[in-house]
Amino acid sequence: MTANKLSPTTLRGALLPLVAALVLAGCASTAELSSGIATPAEFKEQATATAATRSVTAPVQADGAWWRVFNDPVLDALVERAAVNNTSVQQAAARLAEARAIARTVDADRSVQVGLGAGANRGAGLDRGNGSKVPGTLITAGANVSWELDLFGKLSGASNAAALDAGSREALLQSAKLAVQAEVAQSYLALRALDDERVIVRETVGAYRDTLNLTERRYRAGDLAELDVARVQTEVAATESDALALDRQRAQLEHALAVLTGDVASQFELRSAAWTTALPSIPAGLPSTVLERRPDVAAAQRTMQAAQARVGVAKAAWFPTIALTGAGGYASTDLGDLFKWSARSWGIGALMSLPLLDGGRREAGVQGASAQLEGALAGYREQVLVAFRDVEDQLAAIRLLEQQSAVQARAVASAQRATVLSDARYRNGYVSQLDLLDARRSELRNRRQALQVKSAQYQATVGLIRALGGGWEVAPAAKVASAR
Repeated sequence: MTANKLSPTTLRGALLPLVAALVLAGCASTAELSSGIATPAEFKEQATATAATRSVTAPVQADGAWWRVFNDPVLDALVERAAVNNTSVQQAAARLAEARAIARTVDADRSVQVGLGAGANRGAGLDRGNGSKVPGTLITAGANVSWELDLFGKLSGASNAAALDAGSREALLQSAKLAVQAEVAQSYLALRALDDERVIVRETVGAYRDTLNLTERRYRAGDLAELDVARVQTEVAATESDALALDRQRAQLEHALAVLTGDVASQFELRSAAWTTALPSIPAGLPSTVLERRPDVAAAQRTMQAAQARVGVAKAAWFPTIALTGAGGYASTDLGDLFKWSARSWGIGALMSLPLLDGGRREAGVQGASAQLEGALAGYREQVLVAFRDVEDQLAAIRLLEQQSAVQARAVASAQRATVLSDARYRNGYVSQLDLLDARRSELRNRRQALQVKSAQYQATVGLIRALGGGWEVAPAAKVASAR
């Protein structure tokens, strides 16, 4: 059999199209990717906001300590403790440190590798230059140097992907900090609301007990049936049960705050106090600033970019690997002569490897990296959609709660007026004491509902700050764009 011998020109003509295709394929993976979601000019709920909501806004905290707008020293102290002791933040910080170490490890492959080595071999025929077959020993000592040429971007692509992974972890750390800050604020504000609500419920229990005492006296006098007594007794017991349920909720919130601040629940105590926390008004800003500020969106974006870089790394596996090597040292059959100048030895070389048949491994690697990129792109798109949903949810909650608060305030004012009128009519003998107690219970019930609406306003305000990424200032570029 005879083999056809390819000329250098024919070989170059056959390989150049393949190399060009691979270069184009590798470059294609560096294209910019986006979520494909058009950023609206403004939030839907922002367009329906009232003039008062738009005109009164909270001052921006220059140091990013957004919780200080509530003007509550106890809240400030709790958030600062959580920043140091919270275990979720500590875990996120450890994952960031790990990702940065991995990035440094991957980037080290791009540097020159230098190592020292020594060895001893014994066997026959080691000194074939003298034709000796007597067993002998060959001792070597020297340095080895190697450097892989990154002609096709495989090493730089892997390093870039690892750096983007570290950037994603850094953003996730910021996201964990923001989540903990918001959770501490919401738990604390809910606890303070429960303190005020417990006071109102205790007053309600007192009112029901007064009604029960009056009803029992009238029952003993024969003015009322036993059924009326049973009904009031039911109301008293139900309200006392409600008071105990509030006590239980407060204990659970206190324990939750202990975990958030890194304390043992058995040793953590937050005493009841009057709820004097300010309620700031937070503007939504422009939709584009949400994508720039939210750390979870930034993390998803960097994860997508890292997956994109790994597609390029997988495609670069089709290119040959070229490495330069060098070695220098000493070699001798006698340990005493090892470091003599005459025993010196050195060598340089270049290595190139290109797998031809790998069972489809490289193709599978490209397909796997492409699938990961598709998943990361979908994850980034989902995170963007969730970001807009979160802001719209909290804006809607704030707008509707503001209206509900106004309506409930009218209900409280009417109930208080009814109590005053009932008291006057009772003193003049026009109504019974039972009617006066009914008016008082109605007032307490409406006050409690107003307090619950107020608590929901605080929760929605913290939720909006978290949805906006921990801030509400408009970026300078966005301000210019909005002014045009």
